[in-house]
Amino acid sequence: MSAAVIIGYDRGMARWEPDSRGRLEQAALALYGERGFENTTVAEIAARAGLTERTFFRYFADKREVLFSGAGTLQEVLVSAAVSAPDSAAPIDAVAAALEAAGALLQERREFARHRQAVIAASTELRERELIKLASLASALADALRRRGATGPAATLTAEAGIAVFKVAFERWVNESNQEDLPQLIRESMDELKAVTAGR
Repeated sequence: MSAAVIIGYDRGMARWEPDSRGRLEQAALALYGERGFENTTVAEIAARAGLTERTFFRYFADKREVLFSGAGTLQEVLVSAAVSAPDSAAPIDAVAAALEAAGALLQERREFARHRQAVIAASTELRERELIKLASLASALADALRRRGATGPAATLTAEAGIAVFKVAFERWVNESNQEDLPQLIRESMDELKAVTAGR
């Protein structure tokens, strides 16, 4: 049975409860929006979800990880797509393929991403944590490019540029007025970068 469909039972609950992780995520986002991240406790999140604190810690190390627990999966997708791009692909095109793969993964959780981004924007601590996450993604992407044969400085520069493209596209995507898919916005942002660097 996959982790996504684990059913947990907590003492004092009347029945088996499905999707505990999803319920905790939704409860946390709602409370962060209502009270602010800093003013919300794990106990309150668990209570809102109808679960126990013990169940919360079964899924998340702390209340920040509700917002950042997917970073490892995102990194795996980025690296795998970059490494498996055709040998003939230039480093920037390998990065583009990796970003689009990541975008396709995130596309399925647009509403979660929008709420998550609003919570992060309201907290200095969370904004710093988000920057650390993006730096880690850039470093992993640069390593993937080196495995493809790119030189150190070129790999780093290309990866950093790619993460900047991703950041711009993501910010457009979570805007309520934007209905385009994230992979499409990534392609558009990458094309804009290429046009700028080509002097067009």
